Amino acid sequence: MSHKLEICCGDIQSVKAAAEGGADRIELCCALSEGGLTPSAGLIRAARQMAPETGLHVLIRPREGDFVYDEAETECMAEDIRTAKELGADGVVIGALTQEGEIDTDLCRHLIEQAGEMSVTFHRAFDRCRDMGPALEQIIALGCDRILTSGQAASAYEGAGRLAEMKRLAAGRIMIMAGAGVTPENAREILGRSMADELHASAREEIAGPEETPAVKMGSNDGGRRKVTSARIVRALKDIAASE
Repeated sequence: MSHKLEICCGDIQSVKAAAEGGADRIELCCALSEGGLTPSAGLIRAARQMAPETGLHVLIRPREGDFVYDEAETECMAEDIRTAKELGADGVVIGALTQEGEIDTDLCRHLIEQAGEMSVTFHRAFDRCRDMGPALEQIIALGCDRILTSGQAASAYEGAGRLAEMKRLAAGRIMIMAGAGVTPENAREILGRSMADELHASAREEIAGPEETPAVKMGSNDGGRRKVTSARIVRALKDIAASE
């Protein structure tokens, strides 16, 4: 059975590498160090032009932190979805919870309405749900196409058992995409143990900035070093995903 590979990209260089490595789909975002936030309109447009043959899904998350949003944040996300659609994205990646750790179905339904015919993924907000079973049923009822999840664990490798349980409960009604800590070294075992439908990874490696860059810390940046998707790592993951 062949599995689709989604690569999370936070910059245009990573988009290029993901496409060159053979990714089936790109999840476009920014601020990966914060778990991913909504990318700019400019980045969405550039990514669509850079990888016209690769699926492009845009993360809709207005800020870091929890997944409980107020009315103003909800409308911001709705506008971001409309923008992503206008710029040619194939899908969006959403998620929202209530204060009680349940799926905010009203908010999510509103966002899905904005997406229209676009594909919709429910992101790893699922991994912070209080009760996996009811949350899974709510997401299925909303009509989402897939859930990106680590099986409510620190990594997909650690959560493989619960991913397999999700797969059983889903019974073909929604795709389960395993993500978090996926590498060429563990991808085969994750797929085998979890029975996941799809695989999600950032496939990044660290690169250094110019030598003359002063080592002045700016936020979480350590003076110029950064992580960028590697076409080599994407290719290795694609080979595994396609063969399992």
